Amino acid sequence: KKIVVRGADGQCRTSALGTGLDGSSLIPSPEVRVRPAPLLNPASYSTGHRPGDMADGATPRRKSVPDWLNNPIWSAPPPAPRHPSPPRAAPSHLQPPPPSPLPPPQPPRDPIPTPPPNVPRGDDGSDDGDGGVGAAGPSRAHLVAEFKVALDRKVVDLAELRRLACQGVPDAAGVRPVVWKLLLGYLPTDRALWPYELEKKRSQYSAFKDELLVNPSEVTRRMEEMTVSKREEHNAEGTGVLARAEIVRDEHPLSLGKTSVWNQYFQESEIIEQIDRDVKRTHPEMQFFNGDSSDSLSNQESLKRILTIFAKLNPGIRYVQGMNEVLAPLYYVFKNDPDRNHADSAEPDAFFCFVELLSGFRDNFCKQLDNSMVGIRSTITRLSQLLKRHDEELWRHLEVVTKVNPQFYAFRWITLLLTQEFKFRDCLNLWDTLLGDPEGPQATLLRICCAMLILVRRRLLAGDFTANLKLLQNYPPTNIDHLLHIANKLRGPLAY
Repeated sequence: KKIVVRGADGQCRTSALGTGLDGSSLIPSPEVRVRPAPLLNPASYSTGHRPGDMADGATPRRKSVPDWLNNPIWSAPPPAPRHPSPPRAAPSHLQPPPPSPLPPPQPPRDPIPTPPPNVPRGDDGSDDGDGGVGAAGPSRAHLVAEFKVALDRKVVDLAELRRLACQGVPDAAGVRPVVWKLLLGYLPTDRALWPYELEKKRSQYSAFKDELLVNPSEVTRRMEEMTVSKREEHNAEGTGVLARAEIVRDEHPLSLGKTSVWNQYFQESEIIEQIDRDVKRTHPEMQFFNGDSSDSLSNQESLKRILTIFAKLNPGIRYVQGMNEVLAPLYYVFKNDPDRNHADSAEPDAFFCFVELLSGFRDNFCKQLDNSMVGIRSTITRLSQLLKRHDEELWRHLEVVTKVNPQFYAFRWITLLLTQEFKFRDCLNLWDTLLGDPEGPQATLLRICCAMLILVRRRLLAGDFTANLKLLQNYPPTNIDHLLHIANKLRGPLAY
């Protein structure tokens, strides 16, 4: 059998079944008239030449290429003109009708409104990019003037001062040290009583240092005084020299007696060593706390003394790791007071303010109350309930779907008052609201923690257990203005 094949030159030829014009094998097929696609030269793939442009003697290829591949649109486009002319509009009768307008999209359901524009924290009116707690509204200069007026009154209005503090306390003019002392109750509202109260508190702290800070040389001195006193008593009674057992019973370094000065010293040395380790790790990035200068070392010693005295005066709590981080902002603010008389007394001032601050959070540090209705676990439960009330979807995803226990991240947030979650300056700005909010620091802290979760809700809803835990234990940098604005929107009574 033969088939008829039209060649590239347009001539029809016959060929035996199974043999092509070039002698190649063909698939058997019935005798039909076939018109194959034109054979192309490989060079024409890129140039777009048509089959008719090939020379008669060109060797045909074994495989054909569809016509659509020879379309010029698959070739490299020509370079665009340097000065293209504007496109010509199509005639009106050829233009498609305009699409019907779509209904405006519905805004997403978001319980948190858009925050007000940020006010820069810098006292010079510039934005430092740190996202401070500046309030929307009055300028920084106007805010400083308002604080001056409020603090210059004979009797300070605490309600007005709290309102101003929630807008952000300016860094200049030594305003923050006085404001914090008033908000913490260290200073009375009557300005006439300030000198008397400061003198009394600072003298009291000096007495605490003399009485409670015991060192080995002091132990030896006390032992000698006790021995001499007892010897004088025995001489007065005419009994002669003290018995050996009477001398070593309470004064021996290995004595376990409750009245033994040495036993007391060794018990306290364990707490002192822990305080020393923690103080040396306080904000290692700051020269103020961890530098080689004499001022830095002096600041460390002040922190150690404050924490040691607090531990001895509060045996039910003693010292809990992390208290150094709560004390650091107070001491830093008071030590940087422009008034040198107040700056030199930063240690006693910070001690009493530290005591007042922890009085509202002491249950979080008491180990015996951990499982009670007022302990740290109860506080974390209240945070979980607050989140469920305001954003149940996020609460369910965290605690039900991904099984992220709030204790894994909220324990540090609450016990350290967020001092480790933000930059130090942002922490100071945040504490302005924490101390000034009329609801109190405990309720304000929980609202801020809940706002922190809502701020990163999209990332949390998209994350699994590992991603969410890592995010919350390493909270990303955020705008403090925005955070506090959201926290303010969560204000309201929480039904337990």
